[in-house]
Amino acid sequence: MTTRHLAAGELTALRAEVARCRACVDLPLGPRPIVQIGARARLLLASQAPGRLAHGSGRPFDDPSGERLRAWLGLDRATFYDPDQVAILPTGLCYPGTGKGGDLPPAPACAPRWHGRLLAALPAIRLTVMIGRHALARHRPDAARAGLTAAVRDFARFLPSHFPLPHPSPRNRPWQHRHPWFATDILPALQAEVRRVLNAAPGDDEALGSTSALR
Repeated sequence: MTTRHLAAGELTALRAEVARCRACVDLPLGPRPIVQIGARARLLLASQAPGRLAHGSGRPFDDPSGERLRAWLGLDRATFYDPDQVAILPTGLCYPGTGKGGDLPPAPACAPRWHGRLLAALPAIRLTVMIGRHALARHRPDAARAGLTAAVRDFARFLPSHFPLPHPSPRNRPWQHRHPWFATDILPALQAEVRRVLNAAPGDDEALGSTSALR
């Protein structure tokens, strides 16, 4: 398979353009788009939106949710934050604020504005991990109607291109307690898929699987 990688200057310009976005001026802490993209990244973490702590640091998943997510994936911080291995693209690029039940949903105008160009800048992605119901609805709307729990339990039908996960927020601990199969069955399979994608030899498309469902 032949893929076109953006030149370093093009990728830098795209990152800078994203960082300057001020389309959603009514956000409670103001706009601060947070993404991690690299032209050679093979693993895409499709998330919901940055949290308050990530907004403060400017780094995605720089919070307790991120610690739990890294444990789920079996990744250390160095690998997780290496844009040549892992890309992170939220449904909403900025912190949306907090409501009674936790963080508010991602800003609805964000994904249509940015996802097309950002996904096009990630030609090497071989596995998209969809984190939470908003990411599931964005990347696999065909599966969203049945609900996130059903998608996570039936993860194998999304392979080799996608893998659904609940959000790693501490607020979701009760969900994990109600579904012990998540720790015993899902997490080992997730870690095996992550290793498969990140450790495959360059150009080994057969081992990495099809990318036809990535977009």
